[in-house]
Amino acid sequence: AVCALFATAARAEERTGGRGALNFLEEVEAEDIAADTLTRRAARPDAVRLMTAHRSKGLEWRLVVVAGVQEGLWPDLRRRGSLLEADRIGRDGLAEPLTPGALLAEERRLFYVAATRARERLVVTAVKAPADDGDQPSRFLTELGVEPKDVTGRPRRPLSVAALVAELRATTVDPRVSDTLREAAAQRLARLAALADEDGRPLVPSAHPYRWWGMFEPTESKVPLRSRDQPVVLSGSALDQLANTCALQWFLGREVKADAPATAAQGFGNVVHVLADEVASGHTPADLEVLMERLDSVWNALAFDAPWKSAQEKEHARVALERFLEWHVMDRAGRTPVASEHDFDVTLEAGDYEVRIRGQMDRVETDGEGRAYVVDFKTGKQAPSAKEVERHPQLAVYQLAVGEGAVDDLFGGTRPEPGGAELVQLRQGAAKRDGGETLPKVQAQEPPEGEWIGDLLATAAGKVLDERFGPTAGQHCAHCAFRASCSARPEGRHVVE
Repeated sequence: AVCALFATAARAEERTGGRGALNFLEEVEAEDIAADTLTRRAARPDAVRLMTAHRSKGLEWRLVVVAGVQEGLWPDLRRRGSLLEADRIGRDGLAEPLTPGALLAEERRLFYVAATRARERLVVTAVKAPADDGDQPSRFLTELGVEPKDVTGRPRRPLSVAALVAELRATTVDPRVSDTLREAAAQRLARLAALADEDGRPLVPSAHPYRWWGMFEPTESKVPLRSRDQPVVLSGSALDQLANTCALQWFLGREVKADAPATAAQGFGNVVHVLADEVASGHTPADLEVLMERLDSVWNALAFDAPWKSAQEKEHARVALERFLEWHVMDRAGRTPVASEHDFDVTLEAGDYEVRIRGQMDRVETDGEGRAYVVDFKTGKQAPSAKEVERHPQLAVYQLAVGEGAVDDLFGGTRPEPGGAELVQLRQGAAKRDGGETLPKVQAQEPPEGEWIGDLLATAAGKVLDERFGPTAGQHCAHCAFRASCSARPEGRHVVE
């Protein structure tokens, strides 16, 4: 009764606001019919009803599942209403508390009520732990007159509507299952597809075959991605994606422009590159304190998930700039800077294709022999292996561009020989034999020999012109924005299958 009074007061507070306790009591006393619980929603047909055993009294269903019939939970021999001792309230005043035997009889009657709600089929479930002191089935199971069936392992059952639809769709096309099962799966899908809300909108649209993209033939655009009469425009990073990692990732990110917005990590790299360019061009002195002041002026514009992450990344940026300055002032085998952030645009022959290479070299230097040496600064957390650097597409493209006149204007109009290229990993310290943590890790590439870079360009250009953008799984998937809808990934395979 007290709990009912609290519930009535709560509803009155929500309905009329604070009117005071006396006004509330006066309103309750004036009621001819005591306040009842809020009106329950009408049960939808063909739906599962979830309720307590008490609520099921007087109702019946074809199938009833009584779940979790565990010792300690059913029967539950703890005293009822221990806070206000409501179980002791009787017609003649306070009665003695129920004995354990009386509680057990009450629990048995409640279990009987739950079990007799089924007209055709009753399913009772429980779990049994290997150890005697773990979960054990209720003693009531032995009173059903049926030998319990042990089920070891976990049966494979879909736990969501999407998983159910996926399983039914797979069953309808599985040649290993019987025709009867396939037909049953198709009928269940038809029932799901026919379900709609009050406004006529489908509740399970993915159950209808018109949403099964794998049943449709691949489409082709009437407008080609690239004209075969024009050179194929590529960059070093695009070449790496098209030829070595994933052509579909390149297409969706570069051509469709569906890539995710710039992340804080990309902002980190952009800031460090700008500061390195300012030092190389002489606009900012090679002084760490000055660079940190410049960093402070723009750092708050970068979006980080939390203040501690911002502070952590700012410290990493400081270490990266410190390594850059150490690398900048050191003797690098007689090399001297010629330009930084140098834009280039060259067109060359690659097999049967014309390829136009555009990009930007972080730094161009000249060595003691007058050759052009290209430097590319990296601020990522991962570095390629030594073997991968030998055929690193981006570095090779830079050197190929040098041989095609990309830096002629920096060398007085003469064509320099490519003298090599290197990746400078500013986030990672060098090995102890190479100077230790205060210097960046440097990964050099010799001038490319053979036709491998030309073959790589021809392969990439052919994929673009033929519009062959198939997915390829690999380590690059970890940072791909399209993995949830990629047919090469388990989580995205349902989109087309």
